[in-house]
Amino acid sequence: MPSPTLKQRSLALFVFFFLPGVSMASWVTRTPAIRDKLGASTAEMGLVLFGLSIGSMAGILCSGYLVQRFSTKPVIAAGTGLVIAGILLVALGAFFSSAITVSSGLCLFGAGMGSAEIAINVEGADVERISHRPLLPMLHGCFSLGTLVGAGVGNGLTSVNFPIQWHLLLIGVICVPATLWALKSVPKGNGLRPVEHAQNGNQTTQAKTTVWRDRRLLLIGLIVLAMALAEGSANDWLPLLMVDGHGFSPTSGSLIYTGFALGMTIGRFCGGYFLRRFGRVNVVRGSAIFGVIGLGLIIFAENTFLVSASVLFWGVGASLGFPLTLSAASDTGPNPAARVSAVATTGYIAFLVGPPMLGFLGEHWGLRSAMIVVLALVAFAIWLAPAVGEPPKSDA
Repeated sequence: MPSPTLKQRSLALFVFFFLPGVSMASWVTRTPAIRDKLGASTAEMGLVLFGLSIGSMAGILCSGYLVQRFSTKPVIAAGTGLVIAGILLVALGAFFSSAITVSSGLCLFGAGMGSAEIAINVEGADVERISHRPLLPMLHGCFSLGTLVGAGVGNGLTSVNFPIQWHLLLIGVICVPATLWALKSVPKGNGLRPVEHAQNGNQTTQAKTTVWRDRRLLLIGLIVLAMALAEGSANDWLPLLMVDGHGFSPTSGSLIYTGFALGMTIGRFCGGYFLRRFGRVNVVRGSAIFGVIGLGLIIFAENTFLVSASVLFWGVGASLGFPLTLSAASDTGPNPAARVSAVATTGYIAFLVGPPMLGFLGEHWGLRSAMIVVLALVAFAIWLAPAVGEPPKSDA
């Protein structure tokens, strides 16, 4: 069988980012309907969403070892398979109104996304290295494009009261042939071989324990904590925030989430231009300012037009924080892989603790008030933005 071309590999990677985006948005836009089927309170929904956080954390922590041990293709295949299995299990849980089943499905979904994401990024970096052309920003943009498409479909099906279980079942079934087709264009053997992993094991462990002594990396970790929470809180709570906090209908709540997905997509596809023109510090600072504007309007505004428009600011503000901080982490010193891994783990901690924390606060003070925590952290990131500055170029 001939080796896939770079164009085929790139197209396959676009598919592997697009499908989880569609699946994620399909779940998010139907959270009000699932909450009603489960009869769950805000705090109980936080615990249901905790399954997604646990799965994501487990997947991201295991993915590095799995890629080194088995290469990228098996990890991409297994991770995408878990995403599909997870969305199908959520559909089953919605059918039987079982909170445990829904949470278990979200756990599988998160584990699949967390493990496949690192492998896809490794594969994308290899294509970049060979082609000498940027690819990773477009890949992350394809995830946001997938959320935009999934949110549009979810909003349409919500407006006609299409059963949630059949909606998610349909998404899962469609993902199967697309995954099988894309896997054909991923070559075997990309990633560190087992012997390399064994030889570098002690160095990697030592690197992970020492990178956090770097003060600049700690500051970058705080930025990614804030920006990841800004992104994750919207994915977890935005439709319910619109329904419970502002009195929108479930259809309108899903439509407003589509606006957030649109903001994320615009930010990620256009971010490269602003990055080249204004630099990483200014882009991160500007992203945080946009996030503060969006969150502030969501929390404090009463006008329905302002509230609806604010999600565009929120989406643009959250779009570039995570990828740019990971890029900055690799510039802070030696052992860039360990540094990126450490900062990425910090971001997933935000995804882990965010849903139950906001659910607990929302149960006692309302979801709008709970978002003040996210607002404060994103505002703090404005002040921390200089930590992501590019290192000075050497004479060489």
